[in-house]
Amino acid sequence: MTEHSFSLIPFSDSKIPEIRLTGRISRNLNILNVYYSLMGRTAEILFPEPSRLPARRVELWRTTCFEFFLAFPEQPQYWEVNLSPSGDWNVYHMDAYRRLGFREDLSIQQLPFTIQKEPECFSVSVNLDLRPIISAEQQIQASITSVIQTKDGHETYWALTHPGLQADFHLRESFTLVLEE
Repeated sequence: MTEHSFSLIPFSDSKIPEIRLTGRISRNLNILNVYYSLMGRTAEILFPEPSRLPARRVELWRTTCFEFFLAFPEQPQYWEVNLSPSGDWNVYHMDAYRRLGFREDLSIQQLPFTIQKEPECFSVSVNLDLRPIISAEQQIQASITSVIQTKDGHETYWALTHPGLQADFHLRESFTLVLEE
């Protein structure tokens, strides 16, 4: 089992909300567990309304969204997982950087995750069975990210690192966590 704690940092911005984004990621028996904790002035954050029937949806990153990326070392392909506070989700596969061969990965048919919302604390936890996309023997690299939108419509971009001149979650230099079975 591999486990990492993380603390996301915002891309440079003049209007960063007063929050902290922390969590942990682990891989055990080819189940990936990712837990996010958003603490602080959460009343300033725009959370999408809960879906009556949570499902696969597109463009969840256009508002507050918790994301992570998975890739094989030394290979250009990667996956992007989106978890919306609404309960909606999606998994994308790309053959290479920024939408080359971009498509929904239909081998993942459901992605149940839990959401807890309390004053000054919001958390998301997901257990993703990697077997449809990644074998247990394969080492993976991960990046943890989040788009946080405030109630005034301002978006901020949070990640483990920001290696580019612009916020860009797809840069492979930001896939800094190594996860093995």
